Amino acid sequence: MSQIALPLRPAVGAGPARIVLGHGNAHVADAIARPESWPFRTAVLTGPPRSGKSLFARWFAQSGKGDVVDQAQMLDEAELFHRWNRAQEQGRPLLIVGGQPPWDIALPDLRSRLGAALQLEIGQPDDALAAELLLSLAEERGLPLGEDAAQYLVPRAERSYLQLERLVAEIDRLSLERKAPPTLVIWRAALEAVQGPEEPRLL
Repeated sequence: MSQIALPLRPAVGAGPARIVLGHGNAHVADAIARPESWPFRTAVLTGPPRSGKSLFARWFAQSGKGDVVDQAQMLDEAELFHRWNRAQEQGRPLLIVGGQPPWDIALPDLRSRLGAALQLEIGQPDDALAAELLLSLAEERGLPLGEDAAQYLVPRAERSYLQLERLVAEIDRLSLERKAPPTLVIWRAALEAVQGPEEPRLL
């Protein structure tokens, strides 16, 4: 497991300053490090909520290797098509970051151009990435979670970036509320608060 450190630490509350890499997203890091290999110098990045799409976009923009259109699904399609044309005219790589697929595009010319670009999709985290994310999110909050916490939480947590983020936030909240370190009792309470009671397992 590895991490990408962003060149600049953002202001407090602006989000993490590193990207945790694992099976679901390492291919994205590899691809955006080599924009010269992209078809038409364009890549389209999509993925689930809170999966690090904007972090990858910021890393790419700060690298100086190309331009970025983040949250492109919210942009007027004619404007996005103009941004694509301008990048082609300037010979400048363009990373287009959209939402979670499928991303419906009505403008035929834009749809065909983006369809020909490199398609990068972030997958949901596997066990190893989920554990690393939990520990990284806890570290950003100054929350003392260790490997034992990850070993308990990962098999029981919903496998999504958003839910893992909510889980760590709930552990932090409960720990502060109870004025107690985050131990098993708090882990269980946080899991129940975020995703409901754990169903009993059959022997």
